[in-house]
This record gives sequence, structure tokens and C-alpha cells, in this order.
Amino acid sequence: MRLKSLEIKGFKSFADKTIVSFDDNITGIVGPNGCGKSNIVDSIRWVIGEQKISQLRSENLDSLVFNGSKTRSASGLAEVNLTFENTKGLLPTEFSTVTVTRKFYKSGESEYRLNDVQCRLKDIQNLFMDTGISTDSYAIIELGMVDDLIKDKDNSRRKMLEQAAGISIYKTRKREAKLKLDATEQDLARIEDLLFEINNQLKALESQAKKAEKYHEIKKDYREISIELAKAALEGFNLSYKELNEQQEIETDKKIKLEAEIATDEAALEKEKLVFVEKEKALQAMQHSFNEMQQQVRSKENDKNLSAQRLEHLKEKETSLKSFLDKAAGQLKGIDESIGFTNLQVEEEENSLAGLNAQLEQIRNEVEAKRKVLDEKRLALDNLRNENQQIQRSQFDAEKK
Repeated sequence: MRLKSLEIKGFKSFADKTIVSFDDNITGIVGPNGCGKSNIVDSIRWVIGEQKISQLRSENLDSLVFNGSKTRSASGLAEVNLTFENTKGLLPTEFSTVTVTRKFYKSGESEYRLNDVQCRLKDIQNLFMDTGISTDSYAIIELGMVDDLIKDKDNSRRKMLEQAAGISIYKTRKREAKLKLDATEQDLARIEDLLFEINNQLKALESQAKKAEKYHEIKKDYREISIELAKAALEGFNLSYKELNEQQEIETDKKIKLEAEIATDEAALEKEKLVFVEKEKALQAMQHSFNEMQQQVRSKENDKNLSAQRLEHLKEKETSLKSFLDKAAGQLKGIDESIGFTNLQVEEEENSLAGLNAQLEQIRNEVEAKRKVLDEKRLALDNLRNENQQIQRSQFDAEKK
């Protein structure tokens, strides 16, 4: 297994995309103080899963992202890609080239990728577990670690020798196994508590199970009884339906009879209406004749008035015509006869007028009586219609039931 390349973008002082290829001819990276050599080590430590910000010489995760300068804008993403050559198969994967990627966004989101496939931090730690590469291994030496080795601070020499001998991986596995054993013991203790509680609840559950069995038996009996009851109710409904059908037929027959009676009464009423209309026409004709007679009477009265005026005029001239009377005796006799005949005609017309008035009064009385009979027929027809509506309402209620 050999480190092939390192790609840094937006991490600390690396604003632009920077690729460092570790070929066979490269033995190290040199440069003046402050050029970013330590940031390369921090990027390698960060991409393989370093979680302590203090080990990366920063205050928080946001400070890992390039914060901008006077001439450059700030970056929103810190990304580091570490590529290994796995031709000898030291890494537990079938790929000959393995690329580990870590990204951090200023929004707070973070992700790990293995060969551009999203994964967990645990997957990357398991990948490098047997290789001696980790965040606290001496495969990556930063500033200050040499002094710790010389001074043997916190048994740093022992740790280095164990890592070189390959013992640290077993210690790590031992620690993980011990943690799993502790967790298992806690689970066992919890299981014993649960078993104790379950044993206490067994009696209650047994009684509940018996009650449930009894409930199912009662439910089965209830279902059978419900079916029988439904059958009985259905038979009752069938009888009720049959009775309602018979009652409907009876009501239908009544309705047909009533409709026939109503039709007969309406036909009789129409006949009465026709008779009444004919009588009204006759009355109008008589009224017209009466009006003509009145007009004739008025004309006769006018003639009578004219004759009276003439008579007065003649009387006025009587004194002046006495001398002429002797000569016109014959004429006077004819005039007297004409006056007598006119008076007779006036009396005849007055008698005829009195007869017509009496006949008109009789016709008016007959019309009033016919109107009363018509009103009674209409009232009876309204009552029949109301009874028909009540029967239809009852029939509708019966059909609804």
C-alpha cells in the first residue's frame, strides 16, 4: 500500500484546488515557515477521521474552511481527497485504487466518501485498522510529536513501538470487545429484570388469556344468536312487506275509485259550467233586448214629450185658432184620434217594460241560485281533492315503510 496523491480544496489556507502527487522520486515537502506544510499534515489527519479540533490547530470546524482574504472571496466548502494504491491488497477491498474523501460545508453538513460513495466514519476506520494508519498513529508525525518521543510523555515510546509491532490494533480490538462485553452484561442484567417482571405478569396474562378465550366463545355464541335474530327479523320484515303491499293495493283501488268519482264530478261540473255559460249568454241577449226596449221607451217618451210640447203649443194657439176650428173640425178630430192612439201606445210600452223588468228580476234570481250551486260544487270538489292528497300522502308513507 502506497500513498498516491493528496487533493486539497478550500481547507484552511488552500483556497484553490491543490493536488500533491507522491511519486517514487518525492521524499518530502519543504518550504519556509508559514507556507502551509503543517496544513498538509492536518488535512491528512482530518480526512482519515480526526474529530478533535485542537489536534488540527483550530478553534472550530468553521475555521477549517478558507475564510477569504483581501483579494479572494471565502469558500463555502472544505474538501480533502486522499488516494492510496492498493496493488498488494493490504486494504480490505477489491479496488486497486482507494480514494478517501471528507467534505465539510459552512452550513454545518459533513460527509465521508469512499471511492466517491457516501459512507460512515466507522467504515473508514475499519478500512485502515490493520494498516497502522490512524489519527493517533506515528505514521503521521506532526510538530511536537518528536519532543514527546524524546521526553517519553504519556508512554509515547511504548505506543510507537506497539504500533510498529502491530500490537495496538489488538489493544483496540480488545477495548472494543470489552466495551461490547460490558454492554452485553448490562443487557443481560436488563433481561433478568425483564424476566422477573414477565414472571410477575404471567399470572395476569394467563387470566387475561382465559378471559379472551371466554370472550371468543361468547362472541361466537353472540354471532350465532345474532344470525338467528336477523333471520327472525327478516321474516317479520317479509310479513310486514306483504301486508304493506296488500294495503297498497287496497289504497290503490280506493285511489282509482276516488279518481273516477272526481272525474265524474268534474264532468258534471263542466256540464253545469256549460249550462251556466249558455244561461249567461241568454241573459246577455235578454239584457240586450231590454236595452233596446229601454231605448225604444226613451224614444217614445221623447216623442211623448214632443207631443206634449206640441199640445201645449196647440193650446196656446187654441185661442187664436178658435176661428179656424170651425173650419178645421175634421182636422181636430183626426188630431184627437192620433193623440189617443199615441197614449194607447205609451201605455202598452209601459206595460211591456214592467213585464221585462219582472222577467229580468226572475232571471237574476235564477243566476244567483245557479252561482250558489256552483260554489257548493267547487267546495265539494276541493274537499275531494284534499282527501285525495291525504290518501296519496298515506300511500307514500306506506311505500316508504
